[in-house]
Amino acid sequence: MIKLIERATTFTGRTAIKSGGQNYSYEKLLEKSESVALRLLDGHKDINGERIAFLVPASFEYATVQWGIWRAGGIAVPLCEKHPLPSIEYILKDTKASIVIFSEAFRLFLAPLFNTNEILFIPISEIESQKGELPDIQKDRSALILYTSGTTGSPKGVVTTHNNIEAQITTLVDSWKWNKEDHVLNVLPLHHVHGIINMLSCALWSGACCEFLPKFNPKEVYDLFNKGEVNVFMAVPTIYFKLIAHYNDLEPSEQKSISNQLKGFRLMVSGSAALPISVLEQWKKISGHILLERYGMTEMGMAISNPYDGIRRPGHIGQPLPGVKIRLGDMNYEPVQVGEPGEILVKGPNVFKEYWNKPQATREAFTSDGWFKSGDIAVLDGDSFKILGRNSVDIIKSGGYKISALEIEEVLRKHPKIKDCGVVGIPNLEWGEIIVAALIAETVSFDIEELKSWLHKKLPGYKTPRKYMVMADLPRNVMGKVTKNNIKELFISNQ
Repeated sequence: MIKLIERATTFTGRTAIKSGGQNYSYEKLLEKSESVALRLLDGHKDINGERIAFLVPASFEYATVQWGIWRAGGIAVPLCEKHPLPSIEYILKDTKASIVIFSEAFRLFLAPLFNTNEILFIPISEIESQKGELPDIQKDRSALILYTSGTTGSPKGVVTTHNNIEAQITTLVDSWKWNKEDHVLNVLPLHHVHGIINMLSCALWSGACCEFLPKFNPKEVYDLFNKGEVNVFMAVPTIYFKLIAHYNDLEPSEQKSISNQLKGFRLMVSGSAALPISVLEQWKKISGHILLERYGMTEMGMAISNPYDGIRRPGHIGQPLPGVKIRLGDMNYEPVQVGEPGEILVKGPNVFKEYWNKPQATREAFTSDGWFKSGDIAVLDGDSFKILGRNSVDIIKSGGYKISALEIEEVLRKHPKIKDCGVVGIPNLEWGEIIVAALIAETVSFDIEELKSWLHKKLPGYKTPRKYMVMADLPRNVMGKVTKNNIKELFISNQ
């Protein structure tokens, strides 16, 4: 039996999930997921790795479908609620999914695909309660396909096994001291490891409660915090930014009430994108917590983390998690000298099995001696790793220099009239690349000349952006991460 699900049998009376104003026990989760599994089996003993896609909001139903697919022997393919229909269709074709389970809310959206002969569409509301025999699932079987954002081409399906998932869960449960009294609020989409593994699965492994808020709303988040039940919170930097903005608009009495609740939290984590130091500092003033920053990606879950106990250094991602090996490699993937930047290379049971139906891409993702190439550049600063940027978009090569876009962004965010920014390099015949910056400013009439003068005292000339664009918001993916290739395209098309 899958250990995550087996452990649930020891927590049957406890609340596993809160969603839609209702509490659902571990016993109910086991019952409902068994019904889903038997509906998928449809009289067969095992569905033997069939890809089962599902479009279900973050909810109790989501967890029952995910577990039901696993218990029937299938590979779960969660679909993103915010993706347009062509993106959904791409995933269904790429995985050759045989079944799509969906919530009624998505019936009209999916209707154009209902006449697809190869796929059976099942409304979750039509899955009836039943009991029966389920297959014994080996841990080396494929369990999950999550799709990368596709910033460097068509999205790739990242295949993880039950072994991979168990390794990803257990290292976080141990390192972040999850326990059955925890209550995590999950506001993130569930087609990504941040929501699926770090919150939902870690909570369910521990006998804890995962509460869902399907759509992020700062007021609703604070209202839930004020109930005094939530003690663990994890989010992306964009969400912390919005929570801070909402907090600043509240009356002092409301601010005091929220801050008092936040100080009692056990753990607060930020990830999926670089956390601006300014956001970390503002959140510390509000909550009394230094956000725990960690590093991971779809292909490996979490690999590096700041300590639960101990010093968390702003702008740093910490140390390798237990069971995970990290090496910084040069252009030939050989180890770099201490203090020198290099690409993060990863080994461990947490690392994915393969890219779905892409053997060449899978081979190219690993070094000849088996290290996964993350594409992220970091440096070991003392005992803690510091991300310098993404090899392709955050490291700008200009005039012979290798420049970290993240470093420039940190400086820009310190300007009192800049709310957020995205820095990229665009092609230039003379310099190779020139640095450009997209800005979210307090006013449309933001004075760029004043900014240039201000930056002159903060950055050397070769690190100073040459061009600027003031925007209402930066282009982002559904996780709130800035899509820098889109920023590049905007600058190139406006040249």
